[in-house]
Amino acid sequence: MPDVRNCKRCGRIYNYLGGIPICPICKDEDEKDFQRVKKYLYENPKATMSEVASNLEISIEKIKRFLREERLEIVGDDVIVGLECERCGKRIKTGRFCEDCNKDLALGFTKAARKLEEQVNVKSKDSPIGGGLRYLSKIVKKDEQKKKRGGK
Repeated sequence: MPDVRNCKRCGRIYNYLGGIPICPICKDEDEKDFQRVKKYLYENPKATMSEVASNLEISIEKIKRFLREERLEIVGDDVIVGLECERCGKRIKTGRFCEDCNKDLALGFTKAARKLEEQVNVKSKDSPIGGGLRYLSKIVKKDEQKKKRGGK
């Protein structure tokens, strides 16, 4: 079923397919802006975020979004206007989290995945049928036969 939404930026109605909740037209505009930033940085490798923003007339917020999406990275010591880790507030050069928080989150996800896997394994061991696909009528017949014999 189609997921029809309004673009968060321009308000147009569009079919949402996942990702950032903006319409294809706004996505194209973002991509054009990103390509302009990329070209500018290629020609001016030591440019600061504020220089790029003022010379290309692109908002610093949009440039920060490119940094959060890991499409750009701050090099050198221009971290004054940079990004902060969303978890601990430490200054970072790209992405959403600092290296320590990334490791911590990854470890947490790994532990949670293991715990879920263990729970699934315990349930499948307790199941009389086991994992996989079964033909339902056979299972129903076996249950009926057990009940006739007085078993559970």
